[in-house]
Amino acid sequence: MSASTTGRYELGDFQLQSDVVLRDAFIGFRSYGSLNESRDNVIVFPTWYTGLNDQVEPYIGSGKALDPRKYFIVVPDMFTNGSSSSPSNAHEMHKGLNFPLVTPFDNVKAQRRLLEENFGIKSVELMVGFSMSGQQAYHWAALHSDFVKRACTICGTAKTSPHNWAMLHAYKAAIETSQDWQNNNCEDWDPKVLNVFASIGATMAMSQDWYRDGLHLTEGVSGVGDVIENIKGLFKPWVPANIYAQTLTWMSADVSNNPTFNGDLESALRAINIPFLMLPCETDLYFRVADNEAELPFIDGGKLNVIRSKSGHMAGLPGFNPEDDAFINRQLIDFLQLHAY
Repeated sequence: MSASTTGRYELGDFQLQSDVVLRDAFIGFRSYGSLNESRDNVIVFPTWYTGLNDQVEPYIGSGKALDPRKYFIVVPDMFTNGSSSSPSNAHEMHKGLNFPLVTPFDNVKAQRRLLEENFGIKSVELMVGFSMSGQQAYHWAALHSDFVKRACTICGTAKTSPHNWAMLHAYKAAIETSQDWQNNNCEDWDPKVLNVFASIGATMAMSQDWYRDGLHLTEGVSGVGDVIENIKGLFKPWVPANIYAQTLTWMSADVSNNPTFNGDLESALRAINIPFLMLPCETDLYFRVADNEAELPFIDGGKLNVIRSKSGHMAGLPGFNPEDDAFINRQLIDFLQLHAY
C-alpha cells in the first residue's frame, strides 16, 4: 500500500449551481506523493458512486501510471460520500433530505478550489475519472482547459443517458418506498429497500457475459444470490440519505448544463481542446461504447480505446479485475507520454 495523507479543506459558504448556498461546506481528500517545485506534477482522480478516497489505491504504485514517486496524486471526495459535505454531516439547515442538489459542475468547482487554494497547484498533468468521476472529466476538459493538460474518462459519458437515468430512477424510487423515509431521513436502511437496491446493482453493474461464463462464481460465491449479498455489504455502511443524494447528482450529470454552454452538448464537446481519452468497456450496461462513439466526432483531441472485458461497468473499478486494471494502466502510461497541446 502506498503512503498517503488525508485531509479536509473548508470551502465556507459555497454557492451551488442551483443558487443554493451550502453552508460551511468542505471537501475531503487523500493525496499520494509530493509536489514538485513548480507545483504541476499533478494527477487528479475523484471518487465515484459509492467511492471513497482510498479506493483508487489499486491504480497507484511504483512503475504504474499513477506513480507517487513521480506525481502528486490527489483523490478528492465527491460531495455526498460522507467525507465531503453530505446529508449526514452538513450544517443543520442542510441535514438529511434538506441537502440540496449538487451537480458534477459543483464538484469540479470545489475540486479546483482545493487544488489551487489548499495546495497552490499551478496546473494538472492529468485529470482521470471512473464512472461519475469520469463524467467530471468532461467538465474539467470543457470548462477548465486553462488548468488541466489532458483528461481521461473510464466508463463515463458527457451526459447521463436516458437508459442510465431510468436505472438511477429505480435506485431513487426504491429508497423512497421506505416507510420511515420522510420521518428519519433514511438514516438507517430498511432491509427490504437494501435488498432491492443490491438487486438493481447486481443486474446492472456486471454484464450478462460475466454471469453466463460463471465469472461470478468463486470460493465464497456459489450463485447470484451471493453476489446480491456482497453488494448489500457495499451499500450497507452508507447512510441512505447520502446515497440518495449521490444518485440525484448522477442523474443530473450534463457537461452542457451551465451558463457557458446553455444545454448545447455539441458545443460543450467541441470546447474540449486538450487531449481527451475515452476508455469505455464493451459490455458496460451503464455507459455504452456507442455513447462515447457518438461524442468522439466533436472532440478534436479525442481518442477512444475499448476495454475488451466481460466485467461490464466494473471493468473500470480499481481492483475489480487485474487484467482490466493492467489494460487501463497501459493506456494511461501511453496517454501521459503524449505531448499536451
